[in-house]
Amino acid sequence: MKNFLLKSTISNILILNIFLSISVHANNDISKNIQKSASKNDWAMMDNIIANIQLPNIKSQAFTISDFGATPGGEKDARSAILATIAYAVKQGGGKVVIPQGVWLTNGPIVLQSGINLHLAKGATLLFSANAEDYLPVVKKRWEGTEMFGYSPMIYANNVEDVAITGKGVIDGNTNSDFHTWYKKQQPDMLALRTMGIKGVPVENRQFGKGHFLRPELIQLFGAKRVLLEGYTAKNSPFWVNHLVYTDHATVRDIRVDSHRGNNDGIDIESSTYVLVENSHFRTGDDAVVVKSGRDKDGRDIAKPSKYIVVRNNDMGGEDGIALGSEMSGGISHVYFTDNILRNGKAAIRFKGSLDRGGLVEHIRVRNMTIAEFDDIFWFQLNYPGVIEGGHPSIYRDIVFENITVEKAKRIVFEAHAYKDFPIEDIILKDVTIKEAKQTFILDHVKNLVFDNVSINNKVINKTYNQH
Repeated sequence: MKNFLLKSTISNILILNIFLSISVHANNDISKNIQKSASKNDWAMMDNIIANIQLPNIKSQAFTISDFGATPGGEKDARSAILATIAYAVKQGGGKVVIPQGVWLTNGPIVLQSGINLHLAKGATLLFSANAEDYLPVVKKRWEGTEMFGYSPMIYANNVEDVAITGKGVIDGNTNSDFHTWYKKQQPDMLALRTMGIKGVPVENRQFGKGHFLRPELIQLFGAKRVLLEGYTAKNSPFWVNHLVYTDHATVRDIRVDSHRGNNDGIDIESSTYVLVENSHFRTGDDAVVVKSGRDKDGRDIAKPSKYIVVRNNDMGGEDGIALGSEMSGGISHVYFTDNILRNGKAAIRFKGSLDRGGLVEHIRVRNMTIAEFDDIFWFQLNYPGVIEGGHPSIYRDIVFENITVEKAKRIVFEAHAYKDFPIEDIILKDVTIKEAKQTFILDHVKNLVFDNVSINNKVINKTYNQH
């Protein structure tokens, strides 16, 4: 299988100029399935998804951490007071736990409970300690798509309902955090965890506490219903910034992410349903907004897809703009990206998978995008590195990109790497303008790749490509 992967990524790649034909058919040969997938009913479905997303039901009563002994200034630990405030609010039936203006140090994680809105007032900074051992004992979570027990995320919740993080304050993972030095140390643990997932090692035996180097997320909600993330700024995350796992009915709006370290995805939506991300600002060290659903056998066995997701009116900049995968083994469907701005980076739109993943991704819609400068604009990387098991190709099909304007593709417009028996299939690009591009295509196994009024360097393409 590894030899097959090597051949597919090297010897089978065809590099094309704009009018170089692979197997070209007129647009009137587009399959009925393609025509149906591009219908206006898609966007009516998106509106219906938004209308059905439930907001959390949290009491308006407020409890301020300074009333429970917290002291500002960033030197005295306020964690016990914050947790005491949360516990008291829970006894009162829930409500708003207020972090007032000032710098508030917490030597360890903040654990949210049902019915709680953690509210950071304007001018407030929740500063997490730099000491890695403060985030022990380990908690159950997902790390890069595999369930395990590891260092606690800085804000964490497990099996909760009606929770929120709101306000105009700052959540700061600490620029001096021990975790920032772990990026170069993580490889042995990362491979060990992936192998455990593939071999089906019981989750309780996947322990990665002291002596291991898998960095925690800034925020992870692990099993939640009715969530609101609104208003705050997140920075200096050790790993993924905002991570929704097994979360149903989540609204993410008006947040800012300004975090540029390794693997600093802005928001990861994983095995979650009915999610809206809107009016937010992302400047990240990795993907701005990414949808996932678990890794390899672990993800396939859990089999919780991500679906009914809308991402609209966001301003994105980072290594990649929007992404699906590479952890997508539980499947992804009915995802809508609309009216977003992508600034600059490596790949504007990057869809990923591998021979370990399996998983089906379908019914993805992307429209009304303004893209500035990226190395690559459309990138389907289904030969993503890291094959351990093999034999489980990922399937991507029924995807429509429409009404997109790109200033510049510094490297390539459309690159796809799939497999002969599992090509990317039924992909439409409609009314797309790339004003300037260095190179047009690299195609490695595509079926029904439709270019409908696609302009590249002022030359228009109306063709369907099939490469077997």
